[in-house]
Amino acid sequence: METEKFKLSDILYGLVIPLIVGLLIVAFPAVIRPALDGWFSPGDLMTGEGASAYAFLTPIFTHGFALMVMFAIPLILGLIWNKWAGGAAGFLLGTLLYLGEAGYNNQFTAVNYGMSVNLYADPSFIGNYIVGGILVGYIAGGLSNGSLNFKRMLGAGLTASLVVGALTFLFNMTVAESKWMSQADPAYALFLAMLPMIFLGIIAPIVAKVMTWYGLQPTRR
Repeated sequence: METEKFKLSDILYGLVIPLIVGLLIVAFPAVIRPALDGWFSPGDLMTGEGASAYAFLTPIFTHGFALMVMFAIPLILGLIWNKWAGGAAGFLLGTLLYLGEAGYNNQFTAVNYGMSVNLYADPSFIGNYIVGGILVGYIAGGLSNGSLNFKRMLGAGLTASLVVGALTFLFNMTVAESKWMSQADPAYALFLAMLPMIFLGIIAPIVAKVMTWYGLQPTRR
């Protein structure tokens, strides 16, 4: 069987794009978040006093972006491959994000509030990232069921992302260690949980469809 000849596009898709995505994931919390905090003051982290009216943009463009990247990969794999690939990718990426987010927030709480917490045991972290990652890929793949019709892909992607967004809001309101923060302003908590997922549900199917135009989907067996 003749192997594919090496092309410049292999470098683009196999090296350049993954590196750019990886650097962006690091840049958003490490570089962009401090800049946004400078422009839009977060105010008192406990009471919100002194916060800019646009402080809500910071978590959307940092935490929300990270979630979109993490959920986009299993969602796209579910659409262009199958539900099992989407669910498996969601489990792997969701576990990595769960470990990173829990570790970061443990340190953040200790440094800023002098409190020792173990967010690795927080049910909402497990539900939001690991369970959410599995579900977004599996639901998208199950609803599209191999169809490359864009309307069906869009419907499947939006449904999967909205379901996971709603579950995230539910977990944050009920079982999260910091549920009091969401309960203090449920409308804002719902906004933060759903807005990135709405964008994800629209953008990911578009990316998946474009990938099929260039033959960038796995071989179906």
